[in-house]
Amino acid sequence: MKRVLLSLFALLAFAVAKGEEVTFEVSVPKVVALGEPFRVEFSLNASYRNFEAPSFEGFDVMAGPQTSKSSSVQFINGKMSQTTNNSITYVLIASTEGEFTIGEASVKADGKTYKTSPVSVKVIKEVQSGAQQGAKGGAQQAQTPTATLAEDDVMIVATVDKSRVYKGQPVLVTYKLYTRVAMNAEGQKMPSFAGFWTQRLNIDSNRWLREEYNGKLYDACPIAEYLLFPQQSGEVKIEPMEMSVVAMLQVRNARRAHDPFAAFFDGPQVQEVRRVVRSKEIVLNVKPLPDGAPSSFSGAVGEFELGVTPPADEIVANSAVTYIVKISGMGNLSMIQAPQIDLPSTFEQYSVKSTESIQTTSRGVSGYRQFEYPMIARAEGDFFIPELEFSYFNPRLAKYVTLTASEYAIHVTPDASVASGMPNAALVSGIDKEEIKFLGRDIRFINLGEAALHPSGRIFLFSGAWCAIAGGMIVVFVLLMVWLARYLKEMRNQATLKGKRANKVALARFRSAEKYMKEQNTRGFYEEMLRGLWGYLGDKLNIPAADLTKENVRESLTRKGVSAEGVEEYVALITDCEYAQYAPSGSGEKEDAYLRGVAAISRLESEINK
Repeated sequence: MKRVLLSLFALLAFAVAKGEEVTFEVSVPKVVALGEPFRVEFSLNASYRNFEAPSFEGFDVMAGPQTSKSSSVQFINGKMSQTTNNSITYVLIASTEGEFTIGEASVKADGKTYKTSPVSVKVIKEVQSGAQQGAKGGAQQAQTPTATLAEDDVMIVATVDKSRVYKGQPVLVTYKLYTRVAMNAEGQKMPSFAGFWTQRLNIDSNRWLREEYNGKLYDACPIAEYLLFPQQSGEVKIEPMEMSVVAMLQVRNARRAHDPFAAFFDGPQVQEVRRVVRSKEIVLNVKPLPDGAPSSFSGAVGEFELGVTPPADEIVANSAVTYIVKISGMGNLSMIQAPQIDLPSTFEQYSVKSTESIQTTSRGVSGYRQFEYPMIARAEGDFFIPELEFSYFNPRLAKYVTLTASEYAIHVTPDASVASGMPNAALVSGIDKEEIKFLGRDIRFINLGEAALHPSGRIFLFSGAWCAIAGGMIVVFVLLMVWLARYLKEMRNQATLKGKRANKVALARFRSAEKYMKEQNTRGFYEEMLRGLWGYLGDKLNIPAADLTKENVRESLTRKGVSAEGVEEYVALITDCEYAQYAPSGSGEKEDAYLRGVAAISRLESEINK
């Protein structure tokens, strides 16, 4: 029975795997620095054979190919799905500036040959950042390690997709953070966008990429994107965006500047530099809308279409019908007003109902707005709903465009209920059914007779319940004052507060590292692991970042009563993460480092707090 079940399971898994579309892709940074190692990863979601790598012309292969495979089977609502992922990784280094092409790689899977598309990689000669230059000079000249943060090491760049627009025409503004050093953001202040109607876009603000800017290599991440609709003409300014950052600059001790093994045994020394970075002010030239706007123009700017759904061409008197107008396209849809309809005098029109479906993307605002005009024809005969006009300004054509819906004829037949003599309150001229009320419910008759006054209850003030509530409030107030005094005392002791929060901060770093691990971002994973490990020790032991060395950590942990085994295990984990930060590693090694980190923090937390 076991063999039969295993065979059936294998057949089902094979059938599911065969049904999945095979993809073969390559992942490589678009720009790298001269002499910087970088990873090229080929990924395939199926079993393969006969992998042929590209020539990697213009690059030196430092490591690879390193292969890894993962698979999973899921049962959801009685359906089974299987996922297989294979990755082949190379570590390359560029020795020459220029733009090179990594050719196509090929592989055979399921009896077919799959190939990747060629990708271009730009190699630039990176200029050292101010932090790197300061660290080098400090190691050679000063006894106390120092580092310098240059103006362009961390910056915010604001860009717009166009600088000359018409009033009401959308402008896409993008704020992007560029950094060449390790840093953390403490807070940001967005512009007020005075003179604009704004729409914020949803973006992935944790998506870091390597980019070249002004001939230098940066880690870049989008912060925010907005669609701005100018509401006034002339030169309109977009104020700078501000962000408070803490740059963590690694420096070396001058006493061991010439020791090639100092970086491995001393551990990094970190100097925190705080700075407020701002984007540059942007000035938009907003042109006013030209004169001569049609009478049906109400401020719509963009490109639109007009659709009309009229009622039936024959209706019964005193029956409700609806005339529907739909305006769709791209532009300032949210500002579009319902077009005016001049109905015949015998038609009663009610409040217009509007519905909309609007999508906002970096290309603009698109979708539709629909207006429903409910109406009742009160008299029989032949009538016409007049021609409908909707006008908008097209910035691409730089002119007004008027859309029209043709005149519509309606034949109103007599109301059968009136012909049979049945009463119909709605036929009263100028009064609709909602305005008719039942007088019997509105009139309240006066009660005649002698008034008899008597107390309805006892006075609550100074009663037993009142005294109990007042006493309880006094007790709560006293307890609150005691708690507030204790809280303020703890807030004054920043070292104690940081020590209590060390565990939470470290675990938050580990969660960020776990996200990088799932994304197969080795460098980001180990950077977050090291930040969590070193940051926990600095906060828990109240050691400044500049004094965080492995010797100081050993001494401080020993004084706190941590066992020698726990100390060495923690230091060994830091050393392993430093080695693995730039070396190729599989997902199993990262998962092992992650679990060791969580266990090490938990062990130190229990032993230090004894």
